[in-house]
Amino acid sequence: MGTAKQAIPDSLIYEMNNGVPIYYHGWEDYLKGAKRLDEIIRSSLLQSLIISRLVFLLQSKLQGKYEVLTNEIGVQFAKNAWRAADIAIIPSEELEDIEIANNYLNFAPEVVIEVDTKADLQSIQNPLSYYHEKTDEFLRFGISKVIWIFTDSKKVMVAEQNKKWETSDWEVEIEVIEGIKVNIATILQKK
Repeated sequence: MGTAKQAIPDSLIYEMNNGVPIYYHGWEDYLKGAKRLDEIIRSSLLQSLIISRLVFLLQSKLQGKYEVLTNEIGVQFAKNAWRAADIAIIPSEELEDIEIANNYLNFAPEVVIEVDTKADLQSIQNPLSYYHEKTDEFLRFGISKVIWIFTDSKKVMVAEQNKKWETSDWEVEIEVIEGIKVNIATILQKK
């Protein structure tokens, strides 16, 4: 006699890849009652510092020309196909003609910045393929640049349309948009 399989609530879906859910890392612990939902979806102090300092720096330098959106904003490619972004940079004029509502972005930001991932990569045969596939999807959708910041390895990967992807150490200055450059090691230094 088989046991009933427990339904996985939608709140545990981190992203949707062509109708296939990608769950938050730790979703199984939630179903077992070992963790609360907020425990598996929150960011670490290091991730939060990187994101908040980048957003502050970018907002101050872009001076209203671009909006710097954050908080795992959803980028919708098609029905049942969307990815989350830690930071999305879009021209301010893009928001002028759309209704500000509880929806995902359905157009390509100029730049997306990701700090690690909250996706459960255990079910993926090659976890590195997750990063490559997500980056390729963003670029195909029309995003000009995708920047990954990896906290464990202290590396930064920059992928641009029709250019060679580059990976460097945190100490290397990278251009985010329109001549605005950042050095992750420097922005993490105590003020």
